[in-house]
Amino acid sequence: MSAAAAPSPRTSSAGPVLSVRGLKVGYRTTRGPLWAVDGIDLEVAPGESVGLVGESGCGKSSLGRGLVQLLPPGAGVRGSVRLADEELVGTSSGSLRRRRGEDIALVFQEPMTRLDPLMKVSTHFVQTIRAHRPDVSKDEARHLARAALAQMGIPPTRVDDYPHEFSGGMRQRIMIALAIVLQPQLIVADEPTTALDVIVESQILDILDRLRRDERVGLVLITHNLGIVAETCDRVAVMYAGRIVEIGPVEHIFSDPKHPYTQGLLASTISLETTELHTIDGYPPDLVSPPTGCRFAPRCPAVMDHCTRVDPTLTTVGPLQEAACLLYPGADGAAVTP
Repeated sequence: MSAAAAPSPRTSSAGPVLSVRGLKVGYRTTRGPLWAVDGIDLEVAPGESVGLVGESGCGKSSLGRGLVQLLPPGAGVRGSVRLADEELVGTSSGSLRRRRGEDIALVFQEPMTRLDPLMKVSTHFVQTIRAHRPDVSKDEARHLARAALAQMGIPPTRVDDYPHEFSGGMRQRIMIALAIVLQPQLIVADEPTTALDVIVESQILDILDRLRRDERVGLVLITHNLGIVAETCDRVAVMYAGRIVEIGPVEHIFSDPKHPYTQGLLASTISLETTELHTIDGYPPDLVSPPTGCRFAPRCPAVMDHCTRVDPTLTTVGPLQEAACLLYPGADGAAVTP
């Protein structure tokens, strides 16, 4: 099936594969709790790709790890993460281990930090598969490993090689093969193309796009690269200071961004037509003690007096497009009269 012929996930009659409500991910610090993700709502449909973009430290990776409940000791998660109508937050560790890999998978940014250099690739697969399906024999697990590697364009004959014997791009393909070998419903890809050249980057993105089109796998793509989002995602969620400040179809947000932060991000990208550099003045706020009102207000070129007092919420600003900015009716929580 060609990309043009692929069914639109937004018109699918199926319910969302992922439904997030009021999600908060926090860490303990010597100065108090730091909420890296602070009250986020998000849905992903089967076969849909949602990009998460924003500056470093805005909470993208914390959100991704919060979805799969892979967080360091002392971190806390509140709210609701429902995967195909089953709640993940608050469930037992055994249940979470079962859901990871089988239903939801995380592709990490740097594969060499996740692949054991002393273990053959086949051993990674056998351990992963048999941890979830103990009735599968080692030979059957190796067969599944070879099939998953073949899907990624890696010769099955290399299943017994060690991670260091592969290039960076091939290691990332191995990570994706590990993520899909148990056929999950959702993949969270955290900067999957960082440090890869543009040709290999394109190959990795093509693989992820094929998985969501052909296998109807939901995809959450975490990236700094707005160009990748423009080319591969259906919708984009723009994060700032732990919150989603704008969300909607890629074509709408890239052609007509509503939030001043989104406008600044897009203006700061570089293309062949760039004649001067644009930046967003200032720095993200301290999330241990965030400012009152709009968190972007200290850096916003359109700031108004009440922006420092009223905390904006997402409001409709266009077809399927929402922004949390007091420039638009309803962002202050007041009912909008037709």
